[in-house]
Amino acid sequence: MADIIQLLPDAIANQIAAGEVIQRPASVVKELMENSIDAGSTDIKLVVKEAGKTLIQVIDNGCGMTETDARMSFERHATSKIRQAKDLFAIRTMGFRGEALASIAAIAHVEMRTRRQSDELGTLIQMEGSEVKSQEACQCSGGTALSVKNLFFNVPARRNFLKSNSLEMRYIIDEFQRIAIANPDIFFSLHHNGSEVFHLPPGNLRQRLTGIFGANSNKKLVPVAEETDILKLTGFVGKPEFAKKTRGEQYFYVNNRFIKSSYLNHAVVSAYENLLPADTYPLYVIFMETDPARIDINVHPTKQEIKFEDERLVYNYLKVAVRHSLGQYSIMPSLDFDIDTNFANATRIKPRPRRDETVRSASSPPSSSARPAGNSEPAGDDARRANNLRNWQELYEGLDAFDSEGPAEKPGAPGPKPLTLESNWHQDQPGSEESKITGTERQQRKEPYQVHNTYIASQIKSGLVLIDQQSAHERILYERFLDVLKQQKASTQNQLFPRTLTLSPNDAALLKDILEQVNLLGFDIQEFGVNTFVINGLPAEMAGKQDEVEVIESLLEQYKGELDVKLDTREQIARAMARSAAIKRGQPLSAGEMQMLIDQLFACQAPFKSPSGRNCFITFELDELAKRFEG
Repeated sequence: MADIIQLLPDAIANQIAAGEVIQRPASVVKELMENSIDAGSTDIKLVVKEAGKTLIQVIDNGCGMTETDARMSFERHATSKIRQAKDLFAIRTMGFRGEALASIAAIAHVEMRTRRQSDELGTLIQMEGSEVKSQEACQCSGGTALSVKNLFFNVPARRNFLKSNSLEMRYIIDEFQRIAIANPDIFFSLHHNGSEVFHLPPGNLRQRLTGIFGANSNKKLVPVAEETDILKLTGFVGKPEFAKKTRGEQYFYVNNRFIKSSYLNHAVVSAYENLLPADTYPLYVIFMETDPARIDINVHPTKQEIKFEDERLVYNYLKVAVRHSLGQYSIMPSLDFDIDTNFANATRIKPRPRRDETVRSASSPPSSSARPAGNSEPAGDDARRANNLRNWQELYEGLDAFDSEGPAEKPGAPGPKPLTLESNWHQDQPGSEESKITGTERQQRKEPYQVHNTYIASQIKSGLVLIDQQSAHERILYERFLDVLKQQKASTQNQLFPRTLTLSPNDAALLKDILEQVNLLGFDIQEFGVNTFVINGLPAEMAGKQDEVEVIESLLEQYKGELDVKLDTREQIARAMARSAAIKRGQPLSAGEMQMLIDQLFACQAPFKSPSGRNCFITFELDELAKRFEG
């Protein structure tokens, strides 16, 4: 039998390697920019067209290469970073595998122009699918300019799996930001389809963060700085009140290399214990410096996962350092043994605490910090009785006031926020069907009621239905917004005093991409300079009821969360807008508003689930309830 095992041709081997190293255009950006940094560049320019599918170009002023080095750089496992195995445990450069350029050249059309600063002429190399098409001397600036065109031209399956331009561009911006943050002393710029997205002059870390996240981010930052013999930790964490509902502003660096670690993220979030609103994520940019021998970065081709010699020690040190910084800058609450710190922090996080805050917290056991310190506690049975009495009082505190007030507002006081975007409730209109219902008829209908201002309970023939008010309203608004976008018929009310909105470069680029669709909803938003927009008008139903700047910022945050979902832009915007404009859990509603929500929910085409997949309601049959009471 003939031998059947043979070596793969270099072109095929390179394509296989490219599958691990180059997953999307953002992977090319990462590899090329890291090479520019290793080359000692002080000026790096990134040019992208069609989210990298057509062109990715990185131009730097680094050391450049000789003709021989330029040609060798495209060979597999050719690198200037390491010479022997022990060098893997003392790596300070970004790259070291020698796979990036070979992998890129295997699946794209690549053109390199490079010249050392001391040479008169540079070198031009053109490659297609690992094959050298031309190599010649040329005139060019000192440094290296690498252009990658038609990515995945010979791997159509991989190209077909790329996401929309908006999502792929977001991945590119993420990689660009990670590298720019780690190197604040280097000038960076990013151009997409002829427009400059980022222009970041050299400076310190705080200046770089404000350049990336926007000028308003400066007030959000709390410095972190700790050092031991094993680990040096520097950077910034965000104040709790600026935490966002979506991830994306969390950065860990080890020896200036960006890493991902859910374990270390848990350490930072734990340091914010009792400070963060539910389901929010704080901003942090944390740099850790340690001996390279204590870590292993040769774990994954992307080099974003590393192993620590003592991961638990790093976890504890990180948690303590962040808590210390929050306390040092008066972010942490002062210790008071006479109050429950959970309640104290609630007012710190929420500037406008709700009336039912004590009711909502009644399901949690009283905090140990509410008890007197030292030996002031009574002894024996008296102590237990006194403690039990205090706990029961805390448990029911505020219930009397809640019952007496009811969910409706006091006479003469302004009513709650409208449930939908209509300017008035139809039951309040003279001559409407709702206004003709008598008190007896209302009683027969068994008006719904709220449970903890979060769920709506309503009696039905077979038992009880419990509605999640936020999920239900998201479903109602989603179908409404989707219909508006399809019909392209929305009324706009111009603002008497237009508002300006300044965003981070990342968010500004995102809003530009969806601006046409957003304006179809009834907004009138126009570009007004670099990363700035002017809001001239709002949907007529929304005018005067919600802060337009907050709505747009919330819309963008929600839209970011929808980008990973395989939906067209119209559906993504409808989902994001529905989540942004929907009533929230904890908002009190009148009986009429609750009934309106129920009626509109069950008039939807798909009333069972919210756009995000959460149940809008659940039912309890009478038989099921009866079984719950059986012994």
